[in-house]
Amino acid sequence: MADDGLVILDEDGEELHFDAATVSACPSCRSRVLACVALVDLLRDAPPHPRIPELVELAEDAPTLHLYIHDLGTTCGHRMWRDPGFVEWSEVLAEFADARRGLR
Repeated sequence: MADDGLVILDEDGEELHFDAATVSACPSCRSRVLACVALVDLLRDAPPHPRIPELVELAEDAPTLHLYIHDLGTTCGHRMWRDPGFVEWSEVLAEFADARRGLR
């Protein structure tokens, strides 16, 4: 488990994984592109967690079909991420100067 970032655990200590909502991901880190609709479904079916309502609101109010997750817990060059989702993810993160850490 990483020291940085968001981790949602159920009452048994099992981590909620976003695989069901992932449309594209770096195979070397946790950076990924999530489908908003699938994320809302995943979160609504997840065990109770105090941050889930905020995440559902974020996904429902997103101006695009996707949310972009940047794994700040690693320094990754994303060299193995080869599908078109990487281009989309990179373009979104390029708009935010403080998010460029890890885009090397």
